[in-house]
This record gives sequence, structure tokens and C-alpha cells, in this order.
Amino acid sequence: MALADEVVSALPRGRGHLADQLSRASTSIVLNLAEGAGKFSKPDKRRYYLTAVGSTTESAAIFDVFLRLKLITADQHSVAKGMLERIAAMLVKLAKAQEGE
Repeated sequence: MALADEVVSALPRGRGHLADQLSRASTSIVLNLAEGAGKFSKPDKRRYYLTAVGSTTESAAIFDVFLRLKLITADQHSVAKGMLERIAAMLVKLAKAQEGE
């Protein structure tokens, strides 16, 4: 989320809709992970973890758009995508661990 905040704060005027989209998607990752961790049933946990995966892939797509529009550098894009890939992999493992109840 820190990287998303950094990128959002550097966006030029007129890109507020993109800034809002990234802020909401990155915040959703954290909030759904926390909500899933607070649930007791495996299906509930899994649902929140999978929602967090969706927000992670949405965040990754927004970084792709930012690169295409030349709003971020290739290095920023690479760092963000690498981080989001690792987050997605961890979330998928958490969700899979909740299968079967």
C-alpha cells in the first residue's frame, strides 16, 4: 500500500480517477486480508482471501495502465508488479489452505 500511496501522490492533475482506483484496490487487499483473518470458518476466510486476490490483480492491472500512459517508470512498474505477484501467491496459498470444510 505504501508504494501505491507514493505513486498516487505523484500523479499529475486530471488523473484523480486513476488515483482513486489504485487507492481503493490497494486498500481492499489489506482490509480483506484482515477481515479473513478475523473469521472462524474456513469458507468465510477463503472468500475474503480470494477477494483480496482479486484486488491484487486489479492493482497490478492499474500499474500496467500507468506504465502505458507513461505515468510511472519501467522500474516503478517492475517493483510494483513483483511485489503484487508475491502478494497474490501468498493470498492464493492462504485461500487454498481453507479448502475443505
